[in-house]
Amino acid sequence: LFSTVCFSVNNNTASIEVITGSNYKKWKQDIEFAIGIADIDLAMISDRVADITDTSSIAEREHYAKWKRSNRLCLMAMKRFISEHLLGGLLETNDAREFFAAVGERYQVSSNAEAGSLMSELTGLRYDGLGGVREHILRMVHLQSKLRARDIPLPDSYIVSHVLNSLPIFFSQIKTAYNTQSESWSINDLISKCG
Repeated sequence: LFSTVCFSVNNNTASIEVITGSNYKKWKQDIEFAIGIADIDLAMISDRVADITDTSSIAEREHYAKWKRSNRLCLMAMKRFISEHLLGGLLETNDAREFFAAVGERYQVSSNAEAGSLMSELTGLRYDGLGGVREHILRMVHLQSKLRARDIPLPDSYIVSHVLNSLPIFFSQIKTAYNTQSESWSINDLISKCG
C-alpha cells in the first residue's frame, strides 16, 4: 500500500506516492511534475554552477543562489517521498541530480519485469461489478497499449475475447451473441454492446 501526499502550488495540485521500491516509475513522474510546477527544478535541468568568487558578477551570484536553493529544495522533496528504511542505502550526496540518478539506478524496474507485471495484471483482470463495463474494457485496452509500447502486441481480437471471458455469468447473453456470429467484434463494437 502506497502513502500519497497531496499539495497545491500556484493553483496546481500535485500528489506524490512515497516510493517503496516497486513504484519508482510513478514516483519519478510525480517528483518531476511537482518540482516543475513549483518552479524549483533549476538544479535538475541545469548543470551544477561554479562556486562564487570575489570576482563573480551580480548575475552569477543571483544564479548561484537560485541554483543552490533549487538543489536544496529538490533534495528535500525527493527525500521526503522515500520510505525511511530505503533512504539509508542510497548515495549520500548534496547534489539533487546525482541523488535522483542514484534512486533511479536502485529502483528502476527492468523492462522485462514491467512487461511481466502488465501481462499478469491483464490476464488477472476480472469485472467485479464496480464501475461500468466500459471502464473495465478501457482498462484492458490501456494495458494492451502499454504492452504494445514494449513490443508485445496483443491483437484486438484477444482483448475482446479476454473481456468477454472476464465478465460474470450475468453477461452470458452477450457472450453467446459473440460466439454465434461469424464476424469478430472490434473493441468499439464490444463497448457499444456492453457499455
